Amino acid sequence: MSLIALGDAIRLVRSEREISQEALADAAGIDRSHMGKIERGERNVTILNVKRVATALGLTVAALTDRAGI
Repeated sequence: MSLIALGDAIRLVRSEREISQEALADAAGIDRSHMGKIERGERNVTILNVKRVATALGLTVAALTDRAGI
C-alpha cells in the first residue's frame, strides 16, 4: 500500500466533502497531528485506522483504496 497515494486520496475526499482535517480526525478517533502525518504519507497506517478514516468519510475501505489506486 502506498502511504502517499492513500494520504492523497484521504485529503482529496476530505476536501471534496469540505471537512477540516481536525473534524475528520475527531470523527475517526485519531489525533489531528497523526491525521496530518497520514495525509502526508509520513506515518504507517493500521488497517483499523484506514477503516476508521473511511467510515468517517462515508466510504468503505475498498472505495477509499480504489480512490488511492491501490
